[in-house]
Amino acid sequence: MAGLKPQELLIILVILLVLFGGSKVPQLARNIGRAQKEFKTGLDEGARDEDDDVDSA
Repeated sequence: MAGLKPQELLIILVILLVLFGGSKVPQLARNIGRAQKEFKTGLDEGARDEDDDVDSA
């Protein structure tokens, strides 16, 4: 995860808890996961479209 040390990750988690509260953190993580999945799907579709364009040319 971007070369984060355990201490840095713990500090980030504590800041998230303070900012969003314990009840919002799971929802926030879920939304980040969904966004990451959609981004990866978009990249895969773009690469596939690019491959199709190269094959047809």
